[in-house]
Amino acid sequence: MSASNADRAAAEAAFHRLRGSHPEPLALRLASSLAAPATPAELRAMAAVLLRKLLSPTASPDSSAAAPPPLWPLLSPDGQVALKAHLLAALQSDPPKPIAKKVCDAISELATLLLPENTWAELLPFLFRAASTPEAPNLQESALLIFARLADYIAESLLDHLMTIHNLLASALAHPTSPDVRIAALSAAVNLVQCLPTNADRDKMQDLLPAMMRALTDCLNSSQEASAQEALELLVELAGAEPRFLRRQIADVAGAMLQIAEAAQLEDGTRHLAVEFVITLAEARERAPGMMRRLPQFVGRLFQVLMQMLLDVEDDPAWHTAETEDEDAGEGNNYGVAQECLDRLAIAIGGNAVVPIASELLPQYLSAPEWQKHHAALITLAQIAEGCAKVMLKNLEQVVSMILNGFQHPHPRVRWAAINAIGQLSTDLGPDLQVQYHQKVLPALANAMDDFQNPRVQAHAASAILNFSENCTPEILTPYLDGIVSKLLVLLQNGKQMVQEGALTALASVADSSQDHFKKYYDAVMPYLKAILMNATDKSNRMLRAKSMECISLVGMAVGKDKFRDDAKQVMEVLMALQGTPMETDDPITSYMLQAWARLCKCLGQDFLPYMHVVMPPLLQSAQLKPDVTITSAESDDEIESDDDSIETITLGDKRIGIRTSVLEEKATACNMLCCYADELKEGFFPWIDQVAPTLVPLLKFYFHEEVRRAAVAAMPELLRSAKLAVEKGQAPGRDESYVKQLSDFIIPALVEALHKEPETEMCSSMLDSLNECMQLSGCLLDENQVRAISDEIKNVIIASATRKRDRSERTKAEDFDADEGELLKEENEQEEEVFDQVGECLGTLIKTFKASFLPFFDELSVYVTPMLGKDKTAEERRIAICIFDDIAEQCRESALKYYDTYVPFLLEASNDDNSDVRQAAVYGLGVCAEFGGLTFRPLVGEALSKLNNVIRHPEAQHADNIMAYDNAVSALGKICQFHRDGIDAAQVIPAWLGCLPIKDDKIEAKVVHDQLCSMVERSDSQVLGPHSQYLPKIVSIFAEVLCNGKELATDETTTRMISVLKRFQQTLPPDFLASTFSTLQPQQQLMLQSILST
Repeated sequence: MSASNADRAAAEAAFHRLRGSHPEPLALRLASSLAAPATPAELRAMAAVLLRKLLSPTASPDSSAAAPPPLWPLLSPDGQVALKAHLLAALQSDPPKPIAKKVCDAISELATLLLPENTWAELLPFLFRAASTPEAPNLQESALLIFARLADYIAESLLDHLMTIHNLLASALAHPTSPDVRIAALSAAVNLVQCLPTNADRDKMQDLLPAMMRALTDCLNSSQEASAQEALELLVELAGAEPRFLRRQIADVAGAMLQIAEAAQLEDGTRHLAVEFVITLAEARERAPGMMRRLPQFVGRLFQVLMQMLLDVEDDPAWHTAETEDEDAGEGNNYGVAQECLDRLAIAIGGNAVVPIASELLPQYLSAPEWQKHHAALITLAQIAEGCAKVMLKNLEQVVSMILNGFQHPHPRVRWAAINAIGQLSTDLGPDLQVQYHQKVLPALANAMDDFQNPRVQAHAASAILNFSENCTPEILTPYLDGIVSKLLVLLQNGKQMVQEGALTALASVADSSQDHFKKYYDAVMPYLKAILMNATDKSNRMLRAKSMECISLVGMAVGKDKFRDDAKQVMEVLMALQGTPMETDDPITSYMLQAWARLCKCLGQDFLPYMHVVMPPLLQSAQLKPDVTITSAESDDEIESDDDSIETITLGDKRIGIRTSVLEEKATACNMLCCYADELKEGFFPWIDQVAPTLVPLLKFYFHEEVRRAAVAAMPELLRSAKLAVEKGQAPGRDESYVKQLSDFIIPALVEALHKEPETEMCSSMLDSLNECMQLSGCLLDENQVRAISDEIKNVIIASATRKRDRSERTKAEDFDADEGELLKEENEQEEEVFDQVGECLGTLIKTFKASFLPFFDELSVYVTPMLGKDKTAEERRIAICIFDDIAEQCRESALKYYDTYVPFLLEASNDDNSDVRQAAVYGLGVCAEFGGLTFRPLVGEALSKLNNVIRHPEAQHADNIMAYDNAVSALGKICQFHRDGIDAAQVIPAWLGCLPIKDDKIEAKVVHDQLCSMVERSDSQVLGPHSQYLPKIVSIFAEVLCNGKELATDETTTRMISVLKRFQQTLPPDFLASTFSTLQPQQQLMLQSILST
């Protein structure tokens, strides 16, 4: 406790020595000091802290030294008994509040060790007694706090005594004099409810809820807001963890919270927590779907409160003179909270519930005289757009006109809010907004860029151009480019740095969206951009210079290598010089430069290779950055620097983790760039693989930042492809295929392991996609153990996906489940379809690579695949399962015959499915079985013909949605004609087949079918030519149509053979027969045939 660091360090060293040499006397001395009221308060507090440290089973996470062994087992049985007794005595000695809290910490720490082993029998009876003594409120509070801390460990053992606990908590919650006891009882009740194992157990505590709420309102009525805020934090925790506990009394509870939120006389912090409670309930979709949507009156009141909180904004002069866009002068405490909560509320409750409420309130605000109300209405529109997108799109005209009116408002902060709303809606309601309203929005933004009196409005208009153009096609943007580019060039020369930065970002985005159309502006724009890059060298201009790099590189990519080449050299000279100068860790240029180099590489392609030796070392350094993580105990008072914006904190169990996000963002950018280089340079990237692979492979399991994982996942196939191409093209000196195998052996098992641990469904899809590409590249280099590991993981993925779907279907049984929830559930299940789709792709690759030798693995997986064919499954799941069998039948041929009994009945049934994609997969499969199924398929030919006939003869068979199924049915029919001729009535079936040709939409099947027809004609198949060659005119017209389509409908080889057949006809058939045949063709087909036959 000394002020001197040296003294403190010496004392700490002595303490550690004692811990090692005399653990028992040390522990008992601390405990007895703690229990002795005569010990000075400061020493008692220190004794409690040190004792807790001794009893804690782990070392403090920030110490780099190895953890010392746990102290408790080192004590003798007598020492253990004495220590427990001292601790309980310390609590009974009625110490001052701060010391009592620390004693509670020490008891809880020890109890977490001993309760699971049942080796502190006297603790629970002691706590029961202490928690039931209202005449000793401090002791009662301490006992309840320990109950709260230990709920997780004692919930099971309390099940037989629930009513006793219930009564004890009920009486403590109503303590006549001590708010602290009431809050401690609330903490115990909230923790206990969360830890009880079943809903039935929780229901026994249900009638405590009014008393729990009263503990809160009593604090408020007696102006004890600090205690009220503690109570609110506990109730927010309950709302998040067990929302259904509140359901029966939801109207009373939500009503009370809204009253608090509406009470302007209360502290902001109190009102914010009440709002947080209602929002948390709205967000509790997994545990209580739809519950808050049943209470539109409460949602309406909350919305009103939040819009009123947005009025907490003043016209601070500092806002107008700000140097950066993120200056928020004039915004009060309530403003930021309301913004965030409107966004969360809209996402949680959805547009059907929120838009009607907004439609009522917004016009009132927009017709009021105060500028703050107009500002609030426009901010509200921007904040709810993401959650209400589908419903807002139905009222787009009304929404857009509300916002565009704001562009004319006399107050600059309102105009800024209107521009902000257009920017946000361009993202959330695009591309519909862009397609329908470009003619109104772009001129309005262009006018706002002329507002030289208000640089913040100008800069924001430029930023909104960025949002608008990101979701925009070149066709929409091009007519406005002259006006927009010339205005942005004016802003670029404007003295205000924030406006210049906005203009650079907008120019970059406009170039990126208009691509080739930007060429005409290149000569006017590039000199200004280079001037900024060369001259903006002050520290105050760092961001301006960084944005000039971004803009130059995006303009270069838009106009292409030929136009950009000369300037690119100059720009790269500047970047190389910059790269060599030391930079501060927070310099934005670092990250922008990484991205600019990668874009220059994309633009220049292989010409970029000479610069790689400059680019790669710092890039690898950024990719290898270690996450800057601080871990403290969630209970501890050591706050992580929470005022530091670059640090994000999360609480995991009993640990609070702080992560510096700027480091993670730089790391993510670098990893993305590495992936870019590998993708762009292909074999040219080979020299760097040995450094990049060991950097990126471990990041497949980098859980601190999703973007880092995503980049690592995407890079895996690119690295393999680079290595494979370099070896194949002889550009990997001293390396052969064994190097590719080595790399594959490093990457694929790591991908499989990462997939096993991946928590995000969407990332699982990306990992499977990446794994599939890697398997295609590795091919037969994969060994049996790897194939087994991949198959096992595919099995795990299917099981995990099915479990998630089952859990979601449980939510449909909730009392308040409604159509909006159903819609959200459908979207979540579509992600599962994407996972299963990738599973199908992976299995397809394994089947194509290993053919019949993969079948033993497939047999293990088939119990998971076959159920996907069931009628209760989605169309997409059925389609994928059918495609897997199609691959087996096609690749494994006779070895696959054993599966026909199981799968072909599904194919026959699915051939007439309502879904055209399912039909296409099924009829394709019938074609494969007809080709390879031999005698096994023979008995099914009749039924197959009937099913194919239904597809082909359907009145809408050639409608755009059905045409692919039609083409595949025609192809399957051709295979039956070829391979099962003796099982059909050829005189009827073959002309029917010819009547469907040529097929034109499924280009792959078209080539197969037209080649098959050509072969039949070449060998003068009498049934195909028909009696007296009567089908010849039809065959000639099919050939003519195929040849007229160039390479689309037939391979070069088939085309050559068709021409030979036609020439043979010319020589062997009577001229008048040929002439009459030709006369039935279209004029362009006749001309083409004449030209072919005359050469």
